[in-house]
Amino acid sequence: MADSIAHKILKDHLVEGYLDKGSEIGIRIDQTLTQDATGTMAYLQFEALGADKVRTELSVSYVDHNTLQNGFENADDHRYLQSVAARFGVWFSRPGNGICHQVHLERFGAPGKTLLGSDSHTPTAGGLGMLGIGAGGLDVAVAMGGGLFYLNAPEIIKVNLIGSLAPWTGAKDIILEILRRLTVKGGVGKIVEYSGPGLAGLSIPERATITNMGAELGATSSLFPSDEVTRKYLISQGRGKEWRSLEADPDAVYDEEITIDLTLLEPMAAAPHSPDAVKPVSEFKQVRVNQVAVGSCTNGSYHDLRLLAEIMKGQVVHPDVSLVVAPGSRQVYLSLAREGIIESLISSGARILETACGPCIGMGQAPSSGGVSVRTFNRNFQGRSGTADAQIYLAGPAVAAAAALKGILFDPRELGEFPSMDEVPDPVIDDRMIIAPPQDGKNVDIIRGPNIKPLPVNQKLPDKLDLQVLLIAGDNITTDHIMPGGSKVLPLRSNIEALSEYVFAPLDQEFSERARKSGGGLIVAGENYGQGSSREHAALAPMYLGIKMVLAKSFARIHRANLVNFGILPLIFSNETDYDFLSTDDELIIEDLHHQLEKESITVCMKKNNKKIIACHGLTSRQLAIVKAGGLLNYTRDKNIK
Repeated sequence: MADSIAHKILKDHLVEGYLDKGSEIGIRIDQTLTQDATGTMAYLQFEALGADKVRTELSVSYVDHNTLQNGFENADDHRYLQSVAARFGVWFSRPGNGICHQVHLERFGAPGKTLLGSDSHTPTAGGLGMLGIGAGGLDVAVAMGGGLFYLNAPEIIKVNLIGSLAPWTGAKDIILEILRRLTVKGGVGKIVEYSGPGLAGLSIPERATITNMGAELGATSSLFPSDEVTRKYLISQGRGKEWRSLEADPDAVYDEEITIDLTLLEPMAAAPHSPDAVKPVSEFKQVRVNQVAVGSCTNGSYHDLRLLAEIMKGQVVHPDVSLVVAPGSRQVYLSLAREGIIESLISSGARILETACGPCIGMGQAPSSGGVSVRTFNRNFQGRSGTADAQIYLAGPAVAAAAALKGILFDPRELGEFPSMDEVPDPVIDDRMIIAPPQDGKNVDIIRGPNIKPLPVNQKLPDKLDLQVLLIAGDNITTDHIMPGGSKVLPLRSNIEALSEYVFAPLDQEFSERARKSGGGLIVAGENYGQGSSREHAALAPMYLGIKMVLAKSFARIHRANLVNFGILPLIFSNETDYDFLSTDDELIIEDLHHQLEKESITVCMKKNNKKIIACHGLTSRQLAIVKAGGLLNYTRDKNIK
């Protein structure tokens, strides 16, 4: 049978189940990555599993999120992460070495391998022909212990790229166009696979920009073939032996196909407050800009930052604009410095930030009140920048440069001739900021600061639920709404008791207190509940507050899995109009729950009028067992997987 790239990799790693669309499969994971905002909890969970050492081919712990050290908490987490990595056989990428996705692409990623990461943008690795999947930290902990990763066999979308990019357009415009067509829900349950003659003109960093933002489609992953472009990139990284050819069979069958003529693309931007609110920059009229931020795991490559420097060469940033630049990795930073590009950027008025996630997760450089920021990042959810009323536009480096020079959202084609970009020189390779684990780490002492609290564990699911509706949430609620980030909250990721004070704070500042007083309850939500980040804290902290159930019109993939992992029952309205009948005054009752879960339909009764709401769960027998056990940790302990 002719196969897509995705099916070839899945078949090579399939351990349980069959590749029938929608059915649950279990795959072997070759590599894992964690970052410090999710990693501390992931390693606490790994410790709780009782494994003596990681059992993957390679696991890497990165420090790239919580690098703004306003107090002791982040620094303490970094010491814990370094010591626990040495103890259990994990490579450790030190603070300052760069953003996990950029560094993994450069130094560890390999075509045809599987990568599971506790970050939703793990599919960045698909730019190399590697199947990268974002997941909650508990799923990653189980994979590090040698367990399988479970997902529903995905549909495969083929994106056929024809033609070549015109001057002033780039990879960011390709993925923004796909988001415009498919929306933030268009990739749920799917893998996006790229093909066509247009591939030849896209470098690995450009391909990685596209696969990175496949997460904004809700896609399970995104993949490019491993071809001659891939081979040359790996050779430049001194890793030519990792290359293998990997392409779809000529007659492979796909579930959906779309074609994009690159020649016709214009410079694009996503307007506030969603990555799919996309239109050509030429259609935005006189949007005054206060800040421009270039970098992140999406557009922090040598090519991206050099383009910015070339456009701005000999000029200075507009007096009303603050321009900040964050190289994606230490390798990129060193390469830019060697070529004099950092000096050029500074001369143009840019402020150079450290190689970290920084402003992308609200960790510094928050815009002014009501400010407009043009960013080459991947998300522009309201409040994510650290300023609740800021207006965030997403664009590529050419549009960002034009905005920095003109002080308005400006079509870069009007700047004149596109700058000449010579072939990218070989990168500076220096791995001294990556620490290899010792051969035997059994005698390594794990260092725990006072902010690292014991891991909360759920109780088994009761057979009767009598729950108050604590919140009615709308469509496209993000994990930033559920469990916000930023410099105030992110340092609490290893202290769930303190973190739980902020659950749903962007929507309802009284939520946490109300949940505590009522002893828990349930959430009612609209479509695509839990889109965005893979942060399992958006399930773990609500579980700590006693949330037993979420009743929604639909769920984002990773968050639904995280709810299951922490023993919160995710139910879907069978009739979406029932959503309109519910309010925060209601109590919902489910009798004989365990028996009902054996069927697809669940009867939920409204206590005040005995109205029956029919819901469905769509859970596999394995997922049901996890929910009943009170979460994956309990389930794994019960199964004695060590």
